[in-house]
Amino acid sequence: MSQKHLSLFELNQNVKEQIKDAFPSSYWVVAEISEIRTVRSGHCYLELIEKDEASDQVKAKARATIWAFTYRMLKPYFETTTKQSLTAGLKILVKVSVEFQEVYGYSLNIKDIDPTFTLGDIARRKLEVIKQLQEDGVMEMNKETHLAEVPQNIAVISSPTAAGYEDFINQLENNPGNYKIYHKLFPAIMQGDEAESSIITAFDRIYEHESVFDAVVLIRGGGSSADLMCFDNYELALNIAQFPLPVLTGIGHERDESVADMVAHSRLKTPTAVAEFIIDRIQNFDAYLLDLKEQFMSSTKQLINDEKHRFEVAALKFQPAVKRALAQKKQFQIDAAHRLAYTVKNYFHKQQSFFAHVKETANYLTKKQVRSGLQKQDFYATRLKLEVGAFIKNQKQKMALAQRTIELSDPKTILNRGYSITFKGKELIKSLKDIKIGDEIQTHTKEGEIISRVEKISPEN
Repeated sequence: MSQKHLSLFELNQNVKEQIKDAFPSSYWVVAEISEIRTVRSGHCYLELIEKDEASDQVKAKARATIWAFTYRMLKPYFETTTKQSLTAGLKILVKVSVEFQEVYGYSLNIKDIDPTFTLGDIARRKLEVIKQLQEDGVMEMNKETHLAEVPQNIAVISSPTAAGYEDFINQLENNPGNYKIYHKLFPAIMQGDEAESSIITAFDRIYEHESVFDAVVLIRGGGSSADLMCFDNYELALNIAQFPLPVLTGIGHERDESVADMVAHSRLKTPTAVAEFIIDRIQNFDAYLLDLKEQFMSSTKQLINDEKHRFEVAALKFQPAVKRALAQKKQFQIDAAHRLAYTVKNYFHKQQSFFAHVKETANYLTKKQVRSGLQKQDFYATRLKLEVGAFIKNQKQKMALAQRTIELSDPKTILNRGYSITFKGKELIKSLKDIKIGDEIQTHTKEGEIISRVEKISPEN
């Protein structure tokens, strides 16, 4: 039994007519660009998708076409308004007509586009990323990391062929102070779908050598807004915010700062500006050290001059005291010599009187006892000689002892023997009661002066 049937072409024609009847006009549709390509003829072919907000899974997909004539008008209009190119990942609002072609099947023909919707969506997504980072409590984390006063070991994340990277290295290596700054490149893709994961991988590699570096520099050197959308990515921003080293950005774009700039330790406009920032920081620290050196030298000179003056004043006060002591000892020696001379003279005077008396007695007794008198005279003369000799010897010993006592009492002799003289201020310290803990004392020795501070007093038991 034969059955009525349709050819595939006939079936597709029916579908085409049904779709044409069901969707007679154009519709404004919101979708995300999954793929986009332009052929030599000028036509633009896209794949549009819609994702589930909860699971991020694709729940709708459609092919779309912008014919060359329309694309030549829509492309500059969109790029002029949004400052970025049509690229995968953008959410767009387009006016489409539903079409069905027997060979190629279902597709959408894009006739118009609303760039303000895309701008709003980009801003909305950026605000959502910022809000999420704030809720995570990480927005200020990298700003709180310590940036070394002299950052000399720098990890650089950039494309090795980027002009911005070359400018950064040239500025860093040819700095006016000839500072030696070590830098290590960790290459990464800086635009496109793989940019976020590539940059995060570079951060992971730097983390393995965290102790080697002082800071991380993330540089690019400008580009269109679409090229720089990766720097608004949540995962990349989260990695920067939580990174244990300070991150310096020099992405080089003119639009509002990216989320990566916002969470970084320091945001500079261009790669060259990052290099200048590092060099200026080192120069400022160098200038600070020079200023400290000058202050130290000035303070040291002033301290030396003050101590020299104080020592000279102390010496001027000490010298008269020594002179007075020497004069007193000398006068004591002179007085002792005078007393000795007087004593000897008086003794001799008494002896002369005694001799005169003896002589008179001897003359008186001579007549009676010449022989006996002569013997007595010899005896007394011998005795007198011995006593006088003994007396003179005793007095000489006393004089020598007095001279030695004077010499030993001389302060210079006392200092030369290893003793010292200690003052508190201008007062001579004679007892432990004259000082207390915390006092500053000056000890004079043979070779100079010792200044010290009392920390402990230990009286003898």
